[in-house]
Amino acid sequence: MAKVAVLGHGVVGSGVVEVMQKNKSVIEKKAGQTMEVKRILDLREFPGLPYSDKFTKDFQDILNDDEISVVAEVMGGTHPAFEFATACLEKGKSVVTSNKELVAAKGAELLATARKNNVNFFFEASVGGGIPIIQPLHLCLSANRIEEIAGILNGTTNFILTKMIHENMPFDQALKLAQELGYAEKDPTADIEGHDACRKICILASLCYGKHVYPESVHTEGITGLTLEDVAYAGDWGGVIKLIGRAKRLENGMVSAMVCPAFIPNDSQLANINDVFNGILVRGNATGDVVFYGKGAGKLPTASAVVSDIIAAAKAHGTSNSLTWADCHEDYVIDYKKCDIAFYLRFVSNDPNAKAKVQAKLGTVHFLNRDDQPVNEFAVTTETLNEGALEQALDELSKENIKLLGKIRILDY
Repeated sequence: MAKVAVLGHGVVGSGVVEVMQKNKSVIEKKAGQTMEVKRILDLREFPGLPYSDKFTKDFQDILNDDEISVVAEVMGGTHPAFEFATACLEKGKSVVTSNKELVAAKGAELLATARKNNVNFFFEASVGGGIPIIQPLHLCLSANRIEEIAGILNGTTNFILTKMIHENMPFDQALKLAQELGYAEKDPTADIEGHDACRKICILASLCYGKHVYPESVHTEGITGLTLEDVAYAGDWGGVIKLIGRAKRLENGMVSAMVCPAFIPNDSQLANINDVFNGILVRGNATGDVVFYGKGAGKLPTASAVVSDIIAAAKAHGTSNSLTWADCHEDYVIDYKKCDIAFYLRFVSNDPNAKAKVQAKLGTVHFLNRDDQPVNEFAVTTETLNEGALEQALDELSKENIKLLGKIRILDY
């Protein structure tokens, strides 16, 4: 028999308890043993629930209960989640979590602690909600050298962009609608500025490439600067704009990683992933491109992933050797300004020679069109350029009164 504790009874925590109870017979069949939620940690009161007797406000009640072998951390944040998870691992309890912030910041350390104590630290729900991606990466695709991984990793921003693309809805209005529908928080900064997607791509890159990629080392741009004009030019180009988190193995052993809005061609498997859905593309040297698609958040989809980890932890005999990566504080992620990529650029200028000057600075460009395009506005796509060199060229153009209104990278997924 496996007894489980749940740290936190918010949206995901209550979902974990609900799934454990509703699917009890299925879960126990998969686990090969009886499963029971014995304790739930939360500082709030929850009277009237069928399991109100399971609540405690004292973490020590869980830590010192030798019957509890698996702990689900679903509180969110880094502290005290890190301290609680570490204490449980050191006590010989496996820990599973949906906490992307915790895994992105402390994953290497927690994996090492789990290994030292012959238990497990699992985090399937930290990326993609109910989409299975962590286990496929370290088990099903383990025969592959993962060359690149990229995806739509945040449902809130994808919902906003979907409204902008398909309903011509301005960004501010789409964000307000996302908040009204419960897809965006009252403070949506982590989503719309790309921080949430950054944490997720750090987790995926760390697992794919074996060294911890820290969020601080990943250049991150959100969607707040995008306009309907950019959306229209993307349509003329033959694609859509998506917020993409991506990581790529380089020939020199380093990793290129970034989160940014990007032009994606209409024939891409990522282009037609809309609303709050997520999609993750894995490019393996044996499989080619494999795409994982589904709801990236939500109470029950995320809880489903947490419970699957609970089952795996309960069945495990010792630490997983494949779900791991090493800590790394060296200069492992290349400076994005050293990378080469194609761009979409939107300018405004009253200089009649502006287009010629842009061509002189940037080389071959392709001009785009949109309805109601002002006479002093023009947009281009470039060939592959070095990021750092482009920044310098744009600075020089600005001194000639050719103002940059928008800059978006072009990707080939």
